[in-house]
Amino acid sequence: MAATVKMFVALSLFVLVLQGQRAAGRSFSIDYDNNTFLKDGEPFRYISGSIHYSRVPRSYWQDRLTKMYAAGLNAIQTYVPWNLHEPKPGKYDFTGNNDIEAFLKMANDTGLLVILRPGPYICAEWDMGGLPSWLMKDNSSIVLRSSDPAYLGPVDTYMAQLLPKIKPYLYNNGGPIITVQVENEYGSFYTCDYDYLRHLRELFIQYLGPDVVLFTTDGWWDGVLKCGTIDGLYTTVDFGPGTDPAGAFKGQRKHQPKGPLVNSEFYTGWLDHWGQPHAHTDKDKVATYLEKILELNASVNMYMFEGGTNFGYMNGANGPFKPQPTSYDYDAPLTEAGDPTDKLTTISNVIAKFRHLPPGPVPPATPKAAYGKVQMTFEATVLDKLTDLSPDGPIRADYPITMENMQQSYGFMLYRTTLTAAATGAKLSVPGIRDRGYVMLDETPAGILSRNGPMDLNLTAQAGQVLDIVVENQGRINFGRYINDSKGIIANVTLGNDTLRSWSIYSLDIDGALPTLFSQPSNPAVDIDGSLPPLSYVLQNDIEGIDGQLTNQEKRSTQPRRSRAGQMVPSFYTGTFSIQDTPQDTFLNMRGWTKGQAFVNGFNLGRYWPVEGPQITLYVPASVLKSENNITLFELEASPCNMAQSSDADCTVEFQDRPIINATVSRHRGEKYDSTATDSAPPQLDAFVAVVLGVVFSVAYPISTVLNIMLS
Repeated sequence: MAATVKMFVALSLFVLVLQGQRAAGRSFSIDYDNNTFLKDGEPFRYISGSIHYSRVPRSYWQDRLTKMYAAGLNAIQTYVPWNLHEPKPGKYDFTGNNDIEAFLKMANDTGLLVILRPGPYICAEWDMGGLPSWLMKDNSSIVLRSSDPAYLGPVDTYMAQLLPKIKPYLYNNGGPIITVQVENEYGSFYTCDYDYLRHLRELFIQYLGPDVVLFTTDGWWDGVLKCGTIDGLYTTVDFGPGTDPAGAFKGQRKHQPKGPLVNSEFYTGWLDHWGQPHAHTDKDKVATYLEKILELNASVNMYMFEGGTNFGYMNGANGPFKPQPTSYDYDAPLTEAGDPTDKLTTISNVIAKFRHLPPGPVPPATPKAAYGKVQMTFEATVLDKLTDLSPDGPIRADYPITMENMQQSYGFMLYRTTLTAAATGAKLSVPGIRDRGYVMLDETPAGILSRNGPMDLNLTAQAGQVLDIVVENQGRINFGRYINDSKGIIANVTLGNDTLRSWSIYSLDIDGALPTLFSQPSNPAVDIDGSLPPLSYVLQNDIEGIDGQLTNQEKRSTQPRRSRAGQMVPSFYTGTFSIQDTPQDTFLNMRGWTKGQAFVNGFNLGRYWPVEGPQITLYVPASVLKSENNITLFELEASPCNMAQSSDADCTVEFQDRPIINATVSRHRGEKYDSTATDSAPPQLDAFVAVVLGVVFSVAYPISTVLNIMLS
């Protein structure tokens, strides 16, 4: 027995030595003279696709990675959102769906290399481009993405946590990471701060070592490339189908005379906005231009290969203020739910001309289920539940306070004041609404305000009446000059000629309150990966739920009030449904409802806005479902349940087995865009003017690429 143990120990040590030697012998570098990457001393070209672990349930990471590998990719690219991993200063989260180390290990085990984009800014159509909103607390004028010490200090602190976690996964250390991006499309940002880029370069080298290949990504024209990179960072470009690759790579060559040609973002589709048609890029056009790129022996990353979902509140917005929907399908080769498309097959056929594909087909789509209609019941208005939603009570201030200064990042706030004078047909003006406000006078709806207009309404009121404004943060601008996108009410409110004062301001923690908001939960909330919260948390919430179940306020809330629940007073509705077999992916159809937030088993599926489109259904991954399920809707405007012409049969939602993300869209009359955010080019500009504006104004996205996508 002792001899056996000694032999096992000796063999284990031998294996470890071999692994160490193998890691020591691994290398990834650039051969500038021969214009190629070198992997273990041999010329190498990557064919990669983007997938964001933050947008895919952890339970499906392996499914998506396997499909990408089977399609012929030898690498993947992913962003690291700072605001996901440090939601509050000094509070870090690398667990569950945020476990980037587990994701990197899974990619490595699948046989995929990794191109990592850790920021600190990532864009990605993600809230504030991945930057945490708490950077703006008490400092809304902080110069983000610059060498402003107020910004660089938190960057240094965060990177001191993140980069050491990444280092073991570098290719030279035995992991999958071959290159690491510094910042993101920095040449499109107005600051053009070379000291900032130099600081990041040295910071990355400090934690990752001098041998890692660091790179930048920018559009292909000189106007952005000149501010986007510095010595010591390898210059790459991005462009989509419709842009001549040979011409675009001339831009890279002007700033990077030697080394491999690289397109770090070759667009397989494009992003969506509420109120605009679903983006679509023809698969044959994508394939044609992909082949042109590969014929030049360039490395390429396809953005996106799997889009995923903006669960919760994490969608970003572009300027003029155009928030993105919950779905980040992107018209990618793999759908939002990870299903292979004809575009994937077409792309895979192109890849097969340049490298051997793995044996066997791409795995099929995951099964989907149609669980049918669920009866919904009115529970309470947001005003009924104010104590539960804001247990610490309000902050009192003479004038409105921003969401960031309330130490809240996402969701909803309520601003309340008591009017001191009567008003007849006076204009209530809220020019600082960010982004959408639901106005009530003595708990009666008075109208809706929007950052995109209108920002005022006529109001007749008596002295002593209570004015409430529920404000929705619809997602922060993720790109361009206006990423300092404070939320809430950011300027004074006037009624007629009077500035309203003496506000009570409530942070509404809907996600935190939901487990015990209406009854003692028999099924505690689940996380995106299907795990349960800590037992102590569940028990505490159960106890608190029992204590609060039978208050007079709760008894009052069980009586529906049609005028309030059906006429734009934000309200809660609940329903339950059972699943007999193993849960499958499904899609929640929100037709008939107006605008709000949907939760299944306490998990925040994201925003719905079917009257605006193009997204009608919300993706519900199987990992959040159980045998007995509950659904909660926070409807902001008008439900089908309390309309005069409606019946109980109309007060439903439906779970179906197919998504609807390409519905016909509508634009509300009189709606206008926020004129303070003008980073997007009007679609009527031709390509020549777009390029000129890109050079002059350093517009955020490569405009010629935007136009190519629009015209495809």
